[in-house]
Amino acid sequence: MKKSIWHRYGYGWVTLGFFIVSLVGHWVFAWFAYVDEQKTFGAPVEVSGYLIQVSRDTLENWQSEFLQLLWQIGGLAFLLYVGSPQSKEGDDRMEAKLDAILAAVDPKNADAVIHEIDQAYEGRHTDFRWTQTSKQESHPPSTPSS
Repeated sequence: MKKSIWHRYGYGWVTLGFFIVSLVGHWVFAWFAYVDEQKTFGAPVEVSGYLIQVSRDTLENWQSEFLQLLWQIGGLAFLLYVGSPQSKEGDDRMEAKLDAILAAVDPKNADAVIHEIDQAYEGRHTDFRWTQTSKQESHPPSTPSS
Protein backbone atom coordinates (compact mmCIF):
# COMPACT_ATOMS: atom_id res chain seq x y z
CA MET A 1 0.00 0.00 0.00
CA LYS A 2 1.43 3.34 -1.06
CA LYS A 3 1.73 5.93 1.67
CA SER A 4 0.49 9.45 1.06
CA ILE A 5 2.86 12.37 0.61
CA TRP A 6 1.68 13.66 4.01
CA HIS A 7 2.75 10.46 5.71
CA ARG A 8 6.02 10.01 3.81
CA TYR A 9 7.19 13.55 4.48
CA GLY A 10 5.48 14.13 7.83
CA TYR A 11 8.55 15.54 9.52
CA GLY A 12 9.07 17.98 6.67
CA TRP A 13 5.44 19.12 6.79
CA VAL A 14 5.56 19.69 10.55
CA THR A 15 8.84 21.61 10.15
CA LEU A 16 7.33 23.70 7.35
CA GLY A 17 4.30 24.42 9.56
CA PHE A 18 6.52 25.57 12.42
CA PHE A 19 8.49 27.71 9.99
CA ILE A 20 5.40 29.41 8.55
CA VAL A 21 3.84 30.01 11.98
CA SER A 22 7.09 31.49 13.33
CA LEU A 23 7.60 33.66 10.23
CA VAL A 24 4.02 34.99 10.33
CA GLY A 25 4.33 35.58 14.08
CA HIS A 26 7.61 37.42 13.57
CA TRP A 27 6.07 39.68 10.92
CA VAL A 28 2.89 40.35 12.93
CA PHE A 29 4.75 41.29 16.11
CA ALA A 30 7.25 43.29 14.06
CA TRP A 31 4.29 45.29 12.70
CA PHE A 32 3.11 46.15 16.20
CA ALA A 33 6.65 47.13 17.21
CA TYR A 34 7.06 49.23 14.06
CA VAL A 35 3.77 51.06 14.62
CA ASP A 36 4.66 51.72 18.25
CA GLU A 37 8.10 53.01 17.29
CA GLN A 38 6.69 55.29 14.60
CA LYS A 39 4.11 56.73 17.03
CA THR A 40 6.81 57.31 19.66
CA PHE A 41 8.81 59.45 17.24
CA GLY A 42 5.77 61.07 15.62
CA ALA A 43 6.60 59.57 12.22
CA PRO A 44 3.97 58.33 9.80
CA VAL A 45 3.26 54.60 9.67
CA GLU A 46 4.12 53.42 6.16
CA VAL A 47 3.90 49.89 4.85
CA SER A 48 6.99 50.38 2.69
CA GLY A 49 9.07 51.41 5.71
CA TYR A 50 7.76 48.43 7.65
CA LEU A 51 8.54 46.00 4.80
CA ILE A 52 12.11 47.30 4.53
CA GLN A 53 12.69 47.05 8.27
CA VAL A 54 11.10 43.62 8.75
CA SER A 55 12.80 42.20 5.64
CA ARG A 56 16.16 43.38 6.94
CA ASP A 57 15.48 41.86 10.36
CA THR A 58 14.30 38.59 8.82
CA LEU A 59 17.35 38.29 6.58
CA GLU A 60 19.65 39.02 9.53
CA ASN A 61 17.95 36.21 11.45
CA TRP A 62 18.30 33.85 8.52
CA GLN A 63 21.91 34.73 8.01
CA SER A 64 22.82 34.11 11.62
CA GLU A 65 20.59 31.11 12.31
CA PHE A 66 18.93 29.44 9.37
CA LEU A 67 21.80 29.49 6.90
CA GLN A 68 24.20 28.13 9.49
CA LEU A 69 21.79 25.42 10.58
CA LEU A 70 20.75 24.58 7.03
CA TRP A 71 24.36 24.12 5.99
CA GLN A 72 25.17 22.01 9.03
CA ILE A 73 22.23 19.70 8.44
CA GLY A 74 21.85 19.90 4.68
CA GLY A 75 25.55 19.92 3.97
CA LEU A 76 26.18 16.97 6.24
CA ALA A 77 23.30 15.00 4.75
CA PHE A 78 24.52 15.78 1.23
CA LEU A 79 28.11 14.85 2.01
CA LEU A 80 27.00 11.60 3.64
CA TYR A 81 24.81 10.87 0.62
CA VAL A 82 27.57 11.41 -1.93
CA GLY A 83 30.00 9.46 0.23
CA SER A 84 32.65 12.02 0.99
CA PRO A 85 35.79 10.80 2.76
CA GLN A 86 34.64 12.55 5.93
CA SER A 87 31.46 10.48 5.99
CA LYS A 88 33.45 7.23 5.95
CA GLU A 89 35.77 8.02 8.85
CA GLY A 90 33.40 6.65 11.48
CA ASP A 91 32.62 3.56 9.40
CA ASP A 92 36.30 2.75 8.91
CA ARG A 93 36.99 3.08 12.62
CA MET A 94 34.00 0.93 13.55
CA GLU A 95 34.93 -1.70 10.98
CA ALA A 96 38.50 -1.81 12.27
CA LYS A 97 37.27 -2.30 15.83
CA LEU A 98 34.85 -5.06 14.82
CA ASP A 99 37.59 -6.80 12.85
CA ALA A 100 39.93 -6.59 15.83
CA ILE A 101 37.23 -8.02 18.11
CA LEU A 102 36.57 -10.86 15.68
CA ALA A 103 40.31 -11.58 15.45
CA ALA A 104 40.54 -11.67 19.26
CA VAL A 105 37.50 -13.92 19.66
CA ASP A 106 38.29 -16.36 16.85
CA PRO A 107 41.88 -15.83 15.64
CA LYS A 108 41.94 -18.96 13.45
CA ASN A 109 38.83 -18.14 11.43
CA ALA A 110 38.79 -14.32 11.56
CA ASP A 111 40.37 -13.75 8.15
CA ALA A 112 38.03 -16.23 6.46
CA VAL A 113 34.94 -14.73 8.10
CA ILE A 114 35.99 -11.16 7.24
CA HIS A 115 36.71 -12.18 3.64
CA GLU A 116 33.33 -13.92 3.42
CA ILE A 117 31.53 -10.83 4.76
CA ASP A 118 33.41 -8.54 2.36
CA GLN A 119 32.48 -10.79 -0.57
CA ALA A 120 28.83 -11.00 0.49
CA TYR A 121 28.54 -7.21 0.58
CA GLU A 122 30.68 -6.65 -2.51
CA GLY A 123 32.79 -4.47 -0.30
CA ARG A 124 36.41 -3.93 0.00
CA HIS A 125 38.15 -3.78 3.27
CA THR A 126 38.36 -0.03 3.81
CA ASP A 127 40.72 -0.13 6.77
CA PHE A 128 44.16 -0.05 5.21
CA ARG A 129 45.86 -0.76 8.54
CA TRP A 130 43.89 -3.99 9.08
CA THR A 131 44.48 -5.13 5.50
CA GLN A 132 48.23 -4.71 5.86
CA THR A 133 48.28 -6.44 9.26
CA SER A 134 46.17 -9.30 7.92
CA LYS A 135 48.50 -9.81 4.95
CA GLN A 136 51.58 -9.79 7.16
CA GLU A 137 50.07 -12.33 9.57
CA SER A 138 48.92 -14.68 6.82
CA HIS A 139 52.33 -14.52 5.10
CA PRO A 140 54.95 -14.13 7.82
CA PRO A 141 58.40 -13.27 6.55
CA SER A 142 60.62 -16.28 6.33
CA THR A 143 63.62 -16.27 8.59
CA PRO A 144 66.84 -17.72 7.28
CA SER A 145 67.90 -20.80 9.16
CA SER A 146 71.44 -20.94 10.38
